[in-house]
Amino acid sequence: MMRYRLFGPSGLRVSELFLGAMTFADADEGRRMVDVYADAGGNVIDTASAYGDSEKVLGDILRGRRDRFVVATKFALTRETGDPNSGGGHRKNLALSLEASLRRLRTDYVDLLWVHAWDEHTPIEETMRALDDAVRAGKVLYVGASNLPAWLVSRANTLAEWRDWTPFAGIQVPYSLLRRDIERELLPMAEAYGMSVAAYGALAAGVLSGRYTDAAEPPSGGRVDPASLSERDHRAARAVVAAAAELGATPTQVAIAWTRARSRAVHPIIGARSAEQVRGNLGALDLDLPAEVVARLDASVDFDPGYPSDLNTGPRPWMHGGEGVELEPRTRPAGLRPGG
Repeated sequence: MMRYRLFGPSGLRVSELFLGAMTFADADEGRRMVDVYADAGGNVIDTASAYGDSEKVLGDILRGRRDRFVVATKFALTRETGDPNSGGGHRKNLALSLEASLRRLRTDYVDLLWVHAWDEHTPIEETMRALDDAVRAGKVLYVGASNLPAWLVSRANTLAEWRDWTPFAGIQVPYSLLRRDIERELLPMAEAYGMSVAAYGALAAGVLSGRYTDAAEPPSGGRVDPASLSERDHRAARAVVAAAAELGATPTQVAIAWTRARSRAVHPIIGARSAEQVRGNLGALDLDLPAEVVARLDASVDFDPGYPSDLNTGPRPWMHGGEGVELEPRTRPAGLRPGG
């Protein structure tokens, strides 16, 4: 059963799982995928200006029921080769990219606009002011940061607070058992600020589905060259497959459930190429991983949070009065807990 959470510090209600529309190319199959997702209670569909025909296909699919969904898209990546202003986080590209997205999506507003990636050549002040103008014009309701470093998101939201601009309410980042980098700074930042975390890549391009591991003939034609996989990759996949067998679930469901078990701030983005795959991914909603299974999955692959995380976590008697002194931590925002 799909449950809902507030999107970051806003009042927007969003489902536990988001549906990724990057693979939407065929309207008929896309419509079936959206129907399966919506029937389960899902209400967030994520696309981007750089996802080929995805926006156009999604716009056709949502005709007559657009307002039922939280539609998210992105801007910043190059729209037209050879034009230096057709990409980036500056005001001109934002304005033109947003107008093109609105036309393709057949709507006059998007619920959520992500900055797709960091444009180091555009001051973040310009990006945040341009986003705020789009919100005040009613073309965008909420804004988020995709693939931006934690320090930049923090700076952007501090500027927004000081200048009464619309802040980032969430971040979109890659997260899986094989790629835990966000646990160093991005996830703690999001939890501390009460931001939502839209997590893509939970299956690590299909590696954690087990389809490349211990198979007589690994499948070809996928996003991964089986020959490129390391022992670490296979070890993680075996751990996921073993947990799935133990719990009566699929490896895909276990991989998605693991990201949710790490933090309540996380909303996995489920990607699929068929309605049947969407249905299978939705099974992760009913999978509550026992703590010992989470610990076993964590231990299956090495992950070093590195400095300064290792210096600032765990018991620190040298900081809080010496041995024997117990300091109760400040209560975190409701519903959130440490990612590690």
